[in-house]
Amino acid sequence: MNFSSPTKATLNSSTLRVALAIIYQEDRFLMQLRDDLPHIAFPGHWGLFGGHLESGETPEEGFKRELIEEINYQVPNPVLFRIQQEPEIIRYFYHSPLTVPLEQLELQEGMDLGLVPLDAIEQGKYYSQKIQQVRPLGSVHRTILLDFFESYLQ
Repeated sequence: MNFSSPTKATLNSSTLRVALAIIYQEDRFLMQLRDDLPHIAFPGHWGLFGGHLESGETPEEGFKRELIEEINYQVPNPVLFRIQQEPEIIRYFYHSPLTVPLEQLELQEGMDLGLVPLDAIEQGKYYSQKIQQVRPLGSVHRTILLDFFESYLQ
């Protein structure tokens, strides 16, 4: 995986672009238990909130839009953490602290949400109170959260 800025030569109309949210309170990270649908990435896994960028949308605009659509949360000052480039996808990871209680968020997409502690991220799985099951973390999401924790929160 390449963690640098994408060049114009690598961007084309078929390159998928997504913005993802690293939202945290202390050493817990806000995550979404994704719907268990086979046509989506990481079905039934814990993952970061965010999604595909719309045509003409900047990554930061997409990041903000996705959080409003998914949990009705306006991020005050997102900061770009990393750009992760693969042959068919570019992921823009932004971070920001969660400034409201978890109960104030309105889950509009996914099966559950939670503030996942670092030990669960290290283990790669987390229990959902809502569906009363342990579910795995998406591998990309787990890796970036561990890196973020090591880079910023230690």
